[in-house]
Amino acid sequence: MKAIVCTKYGTPDVFQLQEIDTPIPKDHEVRIKIHAASVGPADCTFRKGSPIVKLVYGLKRPKNSILGAELSGEIDAVGKRVLKYQVGDQVFGLSARTLGAQAEYKCLHEDTPLTIKSSAMSYEEAAAVCDGAPTALTFLRDKAKLKRGQNVLINGASGAVGIYAVQIAKYLGAEVTGVCSTTNIELVKSHGADKVIDYTREDFTKNGQTYDVIFDAVGKRSFSQCKCSLTQRGVYLSTVPSLSLLFNMLQTAMFGKKKAIFVTAGLMQNQANLNYLKDLYEAGKIKAVIDRRYPLKEVAEAHRYVEKGHKKGNVVLTLAHS
Repeated sequence: MKAIVCTKYGTPDVFQLQEIDTPIPKDHEVRIKIHAASVGPADCTFRKGSPIVKLVYGLKRPKNSILGAELSGEIDAVGKRVLKYQVGDQVFGLSARTLGAQAEYKCLHEDTPLTIKSSAMSYEEAAAVCDGAPTALTFLRDKAKLKRGQNVLINGASGAVGIYAVQIAKYLGAEVTGVCSTTNIELVKSHGADKVIDYTREDFTKNGQTYDVIFDAVGKRSFSQCKCSLTQRGVYLSTVPSLSLLFNMLQTAMFGKKKAIFVTAGLMQNQANLNYLKDLYEAGKIKAVIDRRYPLKEVAEAHRYVEKGHKKGNVVLTLAHS
């Protein structure tokens, strides 16, 4: 099979398109013929090898030489003890622990965050939903306990996590304020934001408004910067870990009513979350937002585009099978 192999950390030039052995599923595994995968900021972080990534995924080089966590495709082989799936099932899901989505085939344990794809979704849309929506769901529903009538601000509202956060927060009944650039205002409004702040013209931390939840989906504004914009029992969420954020989490867990929260949302996913998002998709409550599509062989170009920091929603890799 063809796969994008990354044997060292570095720029997008480290990627190599190689022909490698097609994996054989173990007893409890299914093999997925991948039709689409996603590329987001997290993939760029894995490729570059941040200190946290190196601690978990390999100090000198990636332990998993094929990157990519979100995928969709068709099951073409199953292990002899698989009970949940059969050959021909169209599925989508995440491989956050072993990665491997940037290839033509991937074997996953049947208990991995994986579920049957809705017929309302294309393979590209299913992969896109996997990249952002599960993270937004975990932060807003599970960690912030977002309730109907609360005010939530989403910083980075046009990105892969942010655009789904807007839609999920609206579904949960919140009053939603999105923060994005001028060119993305209409996009964010069209996906449910009640108000949009153009960060090139206004600093939301200095406008005197307060929010029950501030979700920094791009990790650009710190807890200390946002603290005064939180209500008395407000919650600050960020998708990007840092030493200062970890200190804020410890500090706010012990003192004060305002809280700072970070979680490794990708490692917390399960089939129930994917089914929840699939139901929302089928009901028209969330929509996939795909900015660009690239063939597998152009994964380096996809990474370069993502690193510019201006993408709208998702960037998707498409795989054509002969």
